[in-house]
Amino acid sequence: MKKRYLFLLALSLSTSPTWAQKKVKNPKNIILMIGDGMGVSQIYAGMTGNFGQLNLERMPVVGFHKNQASNAFVTDSAAGATAFSCGVKTYNGAIGVDASGNPVPTILEIAEQNGLATGLIATCSITHATPASFISHQPSRSLDEDIAKDFLATDIDLFIGGGRKFFANRKDGLNLVDSLKSRNYQIANSIEEVQQVKSGKLAAFLADEQQPRFSAGRGDELVKSTEVGLELLKTNKKGMFLMIEGSQIDWGGHGNDTQYIVEEMIDFDKAIGKVLDFAEKDGNTLVIITADHETGGFSVNKGDTKTGMVEGKFTTGSHTGVMIPVFAYGPGSDKFAGIYENNTIFHKMMAAFRFKN
Repeated sequence: MKKRYLFLLALSLSTSPTWAQKKVKNPKNIILMIGDGMGVSQIYAGMTGNFGQLNLERMPVVGFHKNQASNAFVTDSAAGATAFSCGVKTYNGAIGVDASGNPVPTILEIAEQNGLATGLIATCSITHATPASFISHQPSRSLDEDIAKDFLATDIDLFIGGGRKFFANRKDGLNLVDSLKSRNYQIANSIEEVQQVKSGKLAAFLADEQQPRFSAGRGDELVKSTEVGLELLKTNKKGMFLMIEGSQIDWGGHGNDTQYIVEEMIDFDKAIGKVLDFAEKDGNTLVIITADHETGGFSVNKGDTKTGMVEGKFTTGSHTGVMIPVFAYGPGSDKFAGIYENNTIFHKMMAAFRFKN
């Protein structure tokens, strides 16, 4: 009996995730991945279009969040991301401020104050609603130039996305790219230049405003950006906070374009695969994957996992108010099971990092 017990114990340890083997209770790193507009149907469309499987299936913990804004049943990306980043419910369009318009510290800023490395990666302008909500404090998501200026108020280690014009060709005549250079940022204007950076701080602008969709020339920029981001930020011994957004799943929903959703979902999932590979090897990384809201009222009406064919239908060209799945992996992942408000994700990340509210 004793030999059998020891055998089963050894077997369970050999098949457990790395983080379980190390018995780590609190992560050193948190990587938050946001598939903008990604509801359950978007996930399943991507799974079907990828011949029946996604890296997302490697996530052992699943929960759901309720995502209503302070002033509307259906949230936008700004209020949704601010709930994640600041832990408060706020009005649609708000960037890093509460429902009264007061600035609230973000998880990225708090991580930075605690000596961690920080980064933002997106397949849209880096001043767009979701990434902006982690680094800026503005009353409206439309204030791209003001949001860009807020980047200079932080010491973020890395950001990769579009939006060059909001830094370099501004109405006020300021050249924030020069300001970034003076602060020792390496400036990259292509994914090839991004891949050449092996250490130090990086500001990468992969488009003047918004990157093209995956099939229109963007290709695997997100995967390559993710690889570089992980390599640069992991050098900080205290840890990292990194937010990665698959931004254009949302745009496929707004356009009622099933193929757009499928290709962007698969692209986002490839980045998920890179992050999970890193987390499994590291053993000290909490990975959280969710969305701000669902877009399009999308449903999968027909599909074939053998051919990758997906046929979808839509009820709207805007967002919907349905609950959104939350997937988690790594130390502290069990806290993300269940059903809770979207702003709770901030508080769960704070507790995982052992930061005080």
